[in-house]
Amino acid sequence: MARINIVTPESASAEQKALYEAIQAQLGMVPNFLKVFANSPAALKAFLGLHGLAGEGSLDPLTRERIALALAQQNSCEYCLSAHTAIGRKAGLSGDEIDANRSGTSRDGKAAVSVKFARSLVAHMGEITTAELQEMRDAGYSESDIVEVISHVGMNILTNLLGKAARVDIDFPKVDLRLAA
Repeated sequence: MARINIVTPESASAEQKALYEAIQAQLGMVPNFLKVFANSPAALKAFLGLHGLAGEGSLDPLTRERIALALAQQNSCEYCLSAHTAIGRKAGLSGDEIDANRSGTSRDGKAAVSVKFARSLVAHMGEITTAELQEMRDAGYSESDIVEVISHVGMNILTNLLGKAARVDIDFPKVDLRLAA
């Protein structure tokens, strides 16, 4: 059971209901973590704005999901791992690729560099090395791409923190944090 109130459609204010309608129209559902965000409509709008902008960038949806999967595993957020496993599958990631992402890599060479970079950003609180930046550039990532990876890392840390702090009820097929041996 969630430790932070989930704003239900029945208990939502007019502003929260309008946000839910927009989310429902886009996603076909209102995930529980957004119902927690809705406790502060300003926080929910800020997250949706960042999420929308990040989705318009140069990083492809598969790379964004790979990063989300790697960080959900690294940060031990079962809600986010479950959500991004479902979203990643829908986007076209195979089970083997999802397992690789959870382990901090990818079967795609270029994507493996971005996943590794994202995990390093988290592990070192942004104190990455010049060599890590150069590895991103050598893999074909532009300065814009690098900033977008950093933005996606920040966004995923935010959702991982909210998911864990709130102990949000998982409304996707549940995925266990433990990796297969």
